[in-house]
Amino acid sequence: MTLHLPPPVWVAKPETLEHLARDLAAESRLAVDTESNSLHAFREQVCLIQFSTPNTDYLVDPLELNDLSALVPLFCNPEIEKVFHAAEYDLICLKRDFGISLVNIFDTMQAARILGYKQVGLDSMLAIKLGITLNKRYQKADWGERPLSQEMLSYARLDTHHLLDLRDSLQAELEQRNRWELACEEFSRLALVNCSTKAGLPSWQRVKGTQHFTKRQLAILKELCLWRDSQAERMHRPVFKVIDDKRIVSIALAAPRTHADLETLALTSRQIYVFGNEILQAISRGKKADPLLRPLSDHPDPEVLNRLNILAGWRKDVGQKMNVESDVILPKGWMHAIADQNPATLQELTALMPQSPWRLANFGAEILGMLHGKNNT
Repeated sequence: MTLHLPPPVWVAKPETLEHLARDLAAESRLAVDTESNSLHAFREQVCLIQFSTPNTDYLVDPLELNDLSALVPLFCNPEIEKVFHAAEYDLICLKRDFGISLVNIFDTMQAARILGYKQVGLDSMLAIKLGITLNKRYQKADWGERPLSQEMLSYARLDTHHLLDLRDSLQAELEQRNRWELACEEFSRLALVNCSTKAGLPSWQRVKGTQHFTKRQLAILKELCLWRDSQAERMHRPVFKVIDDKRIVSIALAAPRTHADLETLALTSRQIYVFGNEILQAISRGKKADPLLRPLSDHPDPEVLNRLNILAGWRKDVGQKMNVESDVILPKGWMHAIADQNPATLQELTALMPQSPWRLANFGAEILGMLHGKNNT
């Protein structure tokens, strides 16, 4: 599939990066993607940045380049559209690793969701819209390894090579189905996401399935997570490759005392052999530590919960009518803000849904009517 394509431009030297920045600055649209090593390292990082223009594919090696500031003007230039597929994770990674923020994006995955497609992966959308088959064999590859194989380089360049054509096809359909304005405001909302994640929380607070833990079980969990973090860092591996969250929850609940007890908790024989003593020691520390209080969380009053249920049911119904997922109708963050603030006027609602004229025009009166007992449907 790639034999007829010229090789991508490999960018790993400052002078080549400067040349790239000058070339891209002349474009009105850029296809962009990133590859990280989240499945292979304790601290993930962006290991490759791909750009495509109508004529050229570029692969930027941030592991070799110490300074990517030459790219900042491109990303923050409102005159240059940056086309991603599933932009949110890329935006988080670019902000985290390089302090890069973006304006003027087009997200082909979000466009597909707004159009009601059910299979919205890049491979699916290229097949549906352009008749192109994409091999996703290297989706979970270790992009931190060097040198990258020719097969991996080809895979990486194809993640952006067809993206501009896909973008144009999706825009045409959005306009035909009168959803282009909704897509534009959704792209703006995505670009404004502050990239907040749970990464700043202690690791034990990021483990799911602990809502019914006692204070003692939380203390044990904390010690187990501290041990797992240190072990993963020493091994330079993601924490789930030491012991996954499901097993760590089971261990904290059972608080085993012996290796024989560990054998009943779905641990592999190798995990018990390599980590057994350290796991038991972490459990012992947790039993001796002060009971751990769960961080206080906001518990909305019944009126807020009632409004939240009303909004959730409404957006689900509207989503079904438009054949889209409910968050396309009203993003979760906005829904919670509306339920909490209970706006009484369109002006108050506008403040909670910034840069959303299409949603306000189509749904604003209906939302206010539901909140205040009026039937505006």
